Amino acid sequence: MLEALVCPVTHATLRYDAQAQELISEPAGLAFPIRDGIPIMLLNEARQIRA
Repeated sequence: MLEALVCPVTHATLRYDAQAQELISEPAGLAFPIRDGIPIMLLNEARQIRA
């Protein structure tokens, strides 16, 4: 199912970080959390991964 998800900002492919339980969008510099197995693809829930 991960293949069907894309970044809501850039529409780029996401990378899964199993240890952090996040989906990473390198082009947008954002990490979207996965809670209880559900990806939270909301901008206000994303963590910025670069300044």
